[in-house]
Amino acid sequence: MLASAHYQWITFFFLLFFFASFLFIFAPESIVASSQSFLYPAASTLVRAEIFIQNPAEYVLPFIGTTNGGHVFPGATLPHGMVKAGLDTNSPDNQAGYDANPMYDAIGFSQLHDSGTGGWATLSNFKIWPYASCPSFTECPTHPTKRAVPRKLLPDGSVDDAASPGYFATNLSTDIRVELTATHRTALHRYTFPSNSTEPRLLLDLTTDGMKQGYKPTMLIEPIKARITGDAWFQGSFGPGEFHLFTCVDFKGEGYDFGNVTEYGSWHMHAVEPNTITFSGVYSGAAGAVLTFSPATNGTTSILTRVGVSFISSAQACRHAEEEIPDWDFERVQSDALGQWNELLRRVQIDPTGVDEETVQLFYSGLYRTHIIPADYTGENPRWESSEPYYDSYYCNWDTFRTLFPLFSLHDPERFALITRAMIDIWRFEGWLPECRGSTLKYWIQGGSNADPILSEFFVKYHEYAALLNVSASDLYDSLVTDAEVEPGNWDLQGRQATEWVNLNYIPDGRSGYGGASTRQVSRTLEYAFGDFTISQVAKILGKTTDAAKFTLRANGSFNMWNSNTTLPGFPSVTGMMQLKSKDGVFDKYTDPRHCSVNDPKHATCYLDPSNHDGFYEASPAVYSQYVPHDTAQLINFQGGVDKFIERLDILFNQSYFAVTNEPSHQIPFMYHYANRPGLSTKQSRRVIFESFNTSINGLPGNDDSGAMGSYTVFLLSGLYPIPGTKQFLLSSPFFPTVAFSNPLFNTTTTIKAVNWAGNPPDGVGTVYVSNVTINGVPYKSNCYLEWDLFRNNTLVELTLSDDPTLGCGSGADALPPSLSTGGFD
Repeated sequence: MLASAHYQWITFFFLLFFFASFLFIFAPESIVASSQSFLYPAASTLVRAEIFIQNPAEYVLPFIGTTNGGHVFPGATLPHGMVKAGLDTNSPDNQAGYDANPMYDAIGFSQLHDSGTGGWATLSNFKIWPYASCPSFTECPTHPTKRAVPRKLLPDGSVDDAASPGYFATNLSTDIRVELTATHRTALHRYTFPSNSTEPRLLLDLTTDGMKQGYKPTMLIEPIKARITGDAWFQGSFGPGEFHLFTCVDFKGEGYDFGNVTEYGSWHMHAVEPNTITFSGVYSGAAGAVLTFSPATNGTTSILTRVGVSFISSAQACRHAEEEIPDWDFERVQSDALGQWNELLRRVQIDPTGVDEETVQLFYSGLYRTHIIPADYTGENPRWESSEPYYDSYYCNWDTFRTLFPLFSLHDPERFALITRAMIDIWRFEGWLPECRGSTLKYWIQGGSNADPILSEFFVKYHEYAALLNVSASDLYDSLVTDAEVEPGNWDLQGRQATEWVNLNYIPDGRSGYGGASTRQVSRTLEYAFGDFTISQVAKILGKTTDAAKFTLRANGSFNMWNSNTTLPGFPSVTGMMQLKSKDGVFDKYTDPRHCSVNDPKHATCYLDPSNHDGFYEASPAVYSQYVPHDTAQLINFQGGVDKFIERLDILFNQSYFAVTNEPSHQIPFMYHYANRPGLSTKQSRRVIFESFNTSINGLPGNDDSGAMGSYTVFLLSGLYPIPGTKQFLLSSPFFPTVAFSNPLFNTTTTIKAVNWAGNPPDGVGTVYVSNVTINGVPYKSNCYLEWDLFRNNTLVELTLSDDPTLGCGSGADALPPSLSTGGFD
C-alpha cells in the first residue's frame, strides 16, 4: 500500500512537471514574459566567478566624455531606461544636454536625452527650473537665455556636480541644490532651496529642446492638485520628421505640506501671464508654466518634482508617474536604480589586484555606457500597435554593431533578445530593419544596413534559444533577406541600394538613387558585403544551403572595389586600394588614399555631405583597404603577402591613418593576428588605451557613439575583440589578472585568467604577450582567438604570458583566426 502511494505521488509530480513544461514552451507571450525566472535566475543563484568587486557601480565615473565632443549623458537613468533625467547647459556642444565645462551655465533639468551622439541636440525635453527668488512673480526670467545661471565651482575650478549610476546632483550659484533620480519612464527631482528663500518657484519649459524649439504646445495647470500636463511637437536630431511628446508634472513638499500653490501662470518667451491655467496655439518660441510654493516653516525647504513622460498621451505620462513612484521616496528610487546597475555590472568581474584604480574605473565606466541606449520605449510607440518590445535610439547601428552588441552576447542575452524582437517588429510594420533611429523617427543611414550583422550576431550565438526568448527565427531571417535584396523608396533612411548591389555586387560611382546623388559607395559596398557574410552564417544554421552559397558569394563583393594600380602617396611599395568603380566596371575616378585622414593635403572630411562623391565615410581609403573582417586571409593575398600586409598596418599607425574616433578603424589594432604576429596586435591595442582613453571629463577621443566607444574600451581592456555574426573573439592579454563573464541565460561563467600577469606597461612592452592557452587545463588550438562555445559553459581560460613579442598563434591548422577563403567559416 505504501509503495502504491509512493508511485502515485511520483506520477502526480511527473504529470505536473510535464504540464508546466508544456505551458512554458507553448504559452502565449504574456505568460512566458511573466516566467523570466525560468530563464534568468535571481542574482543570488546565478553561477558567477569569484566576486572581486561587489559594487562595481562605485567605479563608474559618469562624467567621462562630458565635454570636448564626447557628448556623454551623465544624468540619472536605469539600464536602457526611457527617462534620462539630467542637467542641460547652454553649451553649443550639448547633444546630451550637458557640458562639464564651467564656462557654460545651467538652463534646466530635463527628462529625455541621448548619449554620445552627433547630429543636432535633441531629447532634452520638458525642462524644470528653480528660482530661489524673483523681484516678483511676473518678473521671473523665463526664457532660457535669461534664466541661465552658473554652477558653483569646486576649489580646483571644476563644477560642483556629482553623479553615480541612477543619480545626479548639482549646486547652482543661486544656492539651490538639485538632485535627480529615475525609474523607467519617470524622473524624480529634488530642489532644496536656501533658507532665505521665501517664495520658492519652479518653472516648466515645454518647448526648449536642445538647439531647436518645439512648437504647437498645449498645457493645463491644476493649481489644487499641483499638477501640470502638456505636450509639444519637436524635430528629430539626425533626419526628417517630427515627434509628439507628452508630460505630466506633479509637485510635493518633502517633509512638509506646502498647501495650495500660492501663484501660478503661463509664460511665453519673456512674459509671464499670472492666473492662467491653460494655453493652446503658441506656435513658436519658449513657453510653459511657473508656480510659487510656500516654504517650509521649520527646517529646509525641499520640493520634489515627479515628471512622467510619454509619446502617447499626457494621461499615460501621469499613469507612469503614479505607478512607478507612488511613494515619492527619493532615496528608495535612487537605491533601486543603483541596485539594478550593480546587478548588471556585476555580471562582468575583474580582479583589481595590482591594477591602478583608473583602469578599473575606465573598465566599469565603459561597461556602464554600453547600457544607456538603445532605450526601452515598450508601450510608447505611437506609430503602430504591437505587443512586441519597442526600442529606440539606435544612433546609429553603423557605430554599434562592431562591439556593443557582441558585448551584450557575453553578459546580457535577455536584453539582446528584446532588442532583436524590437528590430524585427520595425521590419514588420515599416518594411525594413532600422539602421539609424531616434525619437521614433528614421534618421539618415551612415554606412550600410547594419541591423543585418546585429541580428546575425544574436542568431549565431543564441539560435538554439530563439524560441525560448520569443524570437521568431523565420521572421528574423526574412527581415535580413528583405534588407539585402529589396530596395526601399529612400535608401538613405532604411535598407540598401539593393538593386545595384544584387545586380553588380558593388555600389557604383555615379549620380543615381534618392536625392540625385550617390555617396559613400565604397563604404556601402564593404558594409553590404560583410552584412551578406553574416546573413550567410544565419542561412547555414537554418539549413538554407542555396541561400548560404548566394550570400557567401556576395560577401566577396568587397574585393570588387580593389584597384591594384592605386598606390599610397609617399609609399610606392604600398600598392592596391579600395577605389570607386563605374557601372561599367572601370576605375575611372581616383580618390587619394589619404582622403579624410590627417594626411589629406586637401583637409577634406567624409561625413554625411551630399556634395561628397569620393566614396568613403568616416575613414580614409587607406583604412578601408584593410577592412574585410570576414576574409582577411584573402585581403593579405591581394596585398602581396604577410610582409606587405604588416607593412601597411605599420604605416596606418606610424603615419596616424588609424583614427580611433571612427569605427572602421576599431579592428585595425588586432589585424596583425591574421599575419601570425599577435604580439604586434597586443602592443597596438594597448597603445590605443593609453593614448586615447582616460577618466577625465574629456577622456574620450570623440563622440562615445551610443556606447560604441564604451564597449570598445571594455573589449580592449579584456584582451578581446569580437568578429560580429561569428563565433570568434580575437584574443590578446587582459589588463587584469582575471576577467570573467557571467551569462544569466546559460547560468555559466567563463573566466579568463592571465598566468604570469605582471602589470600594464604603458609602452605595451613587457610580460603581456600570450604564449600558451589552456581550456580547463587542456591546451587550446590557438593563442589568437577564442570560440563562442567557451562562453556557453563554466570555462576556465588560462593565458600564459611572456615577454616575447614574436610569439605566433600556434602551430596547428586552426591556429590562425578564420577567414572565408580558407574555409574557416564552413
